Amino acid sequence: MSDDTIRLVTVGRILRRRRRLLAVLVVVGALVGYGVSVLFPPRYTASASVLLPGPWEERELVTQVEVATSSSVVDRAGEALGWDGVSDSELRERVSAKAADGNIIKISGTAESPERAQRLTDEVARQFVTFAARIASGSTDPDEATGPEALREQVKRTNQRITDLANAADPGQSVESVQARTELEKLRSTLLEAMQKLEEADPANNRAGLVVMGPATRPAGEAPPTRPQLVGGGALLFFVLAVVGHLAAARVNRRLRSEPEIAAALRSPLLGTVDVPGDRRAHRPRARGARARLRRLLGTEVRWDLPAPRSSGDEAGRRIRYRRVCARLRERLPAARRLLVVVPDDDEVARRAAERLAAEAEGEPLLRVVEVSASRPMVPDRDTESGVLVVLGAGSRTGEELAGIAEACADGGHKVVGVVVAGAVRARTAGSADRPAQNATAAAPVHENATGGAA
Repeated sequence: MSDDTIRLVTVGRILRRRRRLLAVLVVVGALVGYGVSVLFPPRYTASASVLLPGPWEERELVTQVEVATSSSVVDRAGEALGWDGVSDSELRERVSAKAADGNIIKISGTAESPERAQRLTDEVARQFVTFAARIASGSTDPDEATGPEALREQVKRTNQRITDLANAADPGQSVESVQARTELEKLRSTLLEAMQKLEEADPANNRAGLVVMGPATRPAGEAPPTRPQLVGGGALLFFVLAVVGHLAAARVNRRLRSEPEIAAALRSPLLGTVDVPGDRRAHRPRARGARARLRRLLGTEVRWDLPAPRSSGDEAGRRIRYRRVCARLRERLPAARRLLVVVPDDDEVARRAAERLAAEAEGEPLLRVVEVSASRPMVPDRDTESGVLVVLGAGSRTGEELAGIAEACADGGHKVVGVVVAGAVRARTAGSADRPAQNATAAAPVHENATGGAA
């Protein structure tokens, strides 16, 4: 698995064999997403459109977007709203703008309620239009009137002065007074016409005529991410992380799978391979306790990365494999009367194979099955045994664990005389696996759990 390309069949195997664990993780992810949605209150977003009349280039529209979200506009909107507990920097984060088709600037505001979002958007749009008009007039100070505004003020004062002079002239009907008043009225008309022509000729007046296209619409729903989105995102995130974690663990898996690698790690010859009728449940360890019950509940006590058990032949074919292993064992140790069979305590396939092997040996030699811990192996001290036969499930142990078993055998004074690799297969006929038990009544295997010391 560690050297294979990750394929869809591998992901499908994870989904089938870890479905309960994945379901639990999806629920946990959904709960985490719900908790995040509780910590962060819902937000609502309202939008308003501002029309920019006249021809505008794209870069000018980009500039207007930056102006709409500038501190000069947003800070003035915040002063007008007067919201307590909302700083200017936080308010700037809640306001956004973008250029739309048709010379339209779309301003959006986000707040805790639909009403506040609508008020914020309307106020920012109003301040933007006002600020843009001041820029077009040549001033960004609301308290200062320069450029066209100052000229209008000057014309207004001049008109008032003309009115005062006309009233101060001789109210009589003399030729001189009539001429004076006529000249003053001509001056007033000329001044107004000049001001009108000046305004029509000034292109900035067209650019300053920004129009808010109606009030912002009150939002009817939350702004993303909404609570359902957070719940779904959390569930999806945990699901993806679980699958990626399984794939990463499989890539770094160091369990030995081939028979030559297993025999080399134990520094002993391979006597053969045998089949154990069953399915993936044969790989289930027999551990007890709360932790084991939790593993069974989540379905993690069975390894997911093992291939599906292959279909085996009939019972006669499987029995021939066991008898051949026993024959090789007698040829290797013709004078042996007793042998110790060591199997890992969490390898159900190896245990069943060892018991079947002991039954097929029929006492020649007598095989005593001992289960040892793979993490901290302890083999009983040598008594009358002539050696140790190690039985392992295929792809169940790392090289370090096998080296530890070999060292534990050496510490107990035993020599590893052979290795047998067992694999789970699908039996074709039900109950065929129980047939060898009829031949094992005379030489039943001795089964022990090794806890250390002599046996």
